Amino acid sequence: MFRTHHCGQLRITDVNKTITLSGWVAKRRDFGGLTFVDLRDRYGITQLSFNEEVNADLIQHARQLGREFVIKIEGLVTERSNKNSKIPTGDIEIVVHSLQVLNVSLTPPFTIEENTDGGDDIRMQYRYLDLRREPVRNNLILRHQVAKHVRQYLDQLDFIEVETPVLIKSTPEGARDFVVPSRMNPGQFYALPQSPQTFKQLLMVSGFDKYYQIVKCFRDEDLRADRQPEFTQIDCELSFVEQEDILRIFEGLVQHLFSQVKGVEIVQLPRITYDEAMTWYGNDKPDIRFEMKFNYLTELTKGKNFPVFDAAETVLGICATGCATYTRKQLDELTEWVKRPQIGAKGLVYVFCQADGTFKSSVDKFYTQEDLAEWAKVCNAQPGDLLLLLSGDTKKVQKQMSELRLEMGERLGYRDKTVFKALWVLDFPLLERDEESGRWHAMHHPFTSPKPSDIPLLDTNPGDIKANAYDLVINGVEIGGGSIRIFDKQLQAKMFKTLGFTDEEARYQFGFLMNAFEYGAPPHGGIALGFDRLCSLFGGADSIRDFIAFPKNNQGRDMMIDAPSTIHSQQLNELGINLLGN
Repeated sequence: MFRTHHCGQLRITDVNKTITLSGWVAKRRDFGGLTFVDLRDRYGITQLSFNEEVNADLIQHARQLGREFVIKIEGLVTERSNKNSKIPTGDIEIVVHSLQVLNVSLTPPFTIEENTDGGDDIRMQYRYLDLRREPVRNNLILRHQVAKHVRQYLDQLDFIEVETPVLIKSTPEGARDFVVPSRMNPGQFYALPQSPQTFKQLLMVSGFDKYYQIVKCFRDEDLRADRQPEFTQIDCELSFVEQEDILRIFEGLVQHLFSQVKGVEIVQLPRITYDEAMTWYGNDKPDIRFEMKFNYLTELTKGKNFPVFDAAETVLGICATGCATYTRKQLDELTEWVKRPQIGAKGLVYVFCQADGTFKSSVDKFYTQEDLAEWAKVCNAQPGDLLLLLSGDTKKVQKQMSELRLEMGERLGYRDKTVFKALWVLDFPLLERDEESGRWHAMHHPFTSPKPSDIPLLDTNPGDIKANAYDLVINGVEIGGGSIRIFDKQLQAKMFKTLGFTDEEARYQFGFLMNAFEYGAPPHGGIALGFDRLCSLFGGADSIRDFIAFPKNNQGRDMMIDAPSTIHSQQLNELGINLLGN
């Protein structure tokens, strides 16, 4: 028997028990005639005690233990004289009677402790060691808990978990595909799925009614903190539903997960339209943990001989509560921040709302106290507040002000990772035009249904059509999105035509789906939630990489197994692939 208990299990009530433990040596401390060893496994740490007076041979054996040696011990549970309140087993220690080394270890390249000295690259190269650290292990335990409660919630609503294919057909919509050559069909390729979209729609045609899958998806796109080449979705589809049904069911899922995983009660989610999100927050995934909505000051600022505002299509202002104490140095730094290429503003105008009710601004030369008072009134500013103004073309200045709003929220401590605010964003545009090609592209995907009242606009004004689509946003992060699908073959064909597909191209790419619609497709819709993003949100982290067991780095490489890598020429020949003309 390798163990009777695990290393996080024993308590003061276990004193005088003879037990067996196995695990890894986390730390060894030698004090004259005493040696202490911290033994670690997945469940925690237990202190082992070796006493020279009790067993001199055993303590010499213990003093040869290195970090990460795998050992088995037998001993007696005793009460610690110097208790450690930081660990659950801190009231006891094990007086060791026998010690067996099960496996030795090289000295690890970094310390396997809560706060390690290893950088990202070295920890990813030795990920199997990094996974021994408690914070990393806890991230994956949290991931397991989220998955368990997703299944629990959906199972009770009669959803069926169905696996869909991983080797599928490449399609031109969305991000770039990862492709897989077929040896048995030379010159032809599979693609790895960016999502199971068409298959889950086919399951609805098949009559499965409610489907879900916690599924791997693949996108060959540039990486950042919330992207990986392979990622996981909570993918769902339902038949005979309208938008309201889906919002209700998956709002319930969000509330269930927060309650069960985080112990946080989430009330009913507010809903805003895409147009409202862009108007008041400048992006389609607003962080509503704090207010600081946009104020439109265009009409109040024009005609005062200030060229910057007079030439602007839109002038926006936000109110930073309590920031009238900002120094000139702070404002200069903030001005340089908005002028960075990533933001792109040409400058920043500011107004101090002073305690005595007067105003001081960077544009006093052009605007009177009465003018500034009007600005403050529109912005609902009080004495002690600071107004920050940007101007320019409407879409550009909305984006710039969105970034400034988020930055001020960060600086003022409003973006607290222990506070959670979720909402639905509805009524997205169905299509967007590519300025270079002049083609229309689906904002969501080509199977998204237009609002029924907007269907006639496909022939006249496609850019004005609203989609029967919805996004779930939590703390300014898009956690998921979905739509009611097109289930009518004629409407789907019309959508493909609007997107620039010829009849032949549509049949080649999606003929299987169009054919299925000939056999009684029900009204249906669905949603996909980013499982990795949801886990990182629950864990209070910015990167999804921390919640994936074996992630890729920012170049899409697995540092541990050194992938991607070259393959043998014999394999290339079997696949009919000729690299670089060789």
